[in-house]
This record gives sequence, structure tokens and C-alpha cells, in this order.
Amino acid sequence: MSPMPPPKPTTEGPRDRQVLHEMGQIVRALEAHGPTHPDDLRQLVGGQWWEEGRFDRALALAASDGLVHRTDDGSVVAT
Repeated sequence: MSPMPPPKPTTEGPRDRQVLHEMGQIVRALEAHGPTHPDDLRQLVGGQWWEEGRFDRALALAASDGLVHRTDDGSVVAT
């Protein structure tokens, strides 16, 4: 039996359960409050208390997964 090939390199790093939870918090807040500016969204989910960079990463991953998108005025909305 041959060994497994190494995992493909990625720029985003492995997704942990915590970031999936954070993405869910972002989506639920947007579903409850509608379009929200990212700074206000950070406050809604308590992102200012998250580890450095985690809110921005969770928001970026939610956008790349198509869960949220930015509107023309810069707000974020759940899709």
C-alpha cells in the first residue's frame, strides 16, 4: 500500500470548528438585522473580543463560501 499524498497547499490554512462557529454567528446576525456595515457587524457578534484577525477571516470565508456578500454601499448581507 502506498502512502497518502501530501495535502494540497492552501493559502487560507485549515478551517477549525471555531471559524465555522464564527461564520455561523455572522450569518445569523445578518439574517436577524439585515444589511449591516462590517464595523457594526463586528459589534453585533462581539468580534472585537475575538482573537486578532478572526472576525475578518470568518467574514472573508463566509463571503468566499457565498454565505454573505457586500452591497454597493459596503454593507454585508446574508445570501
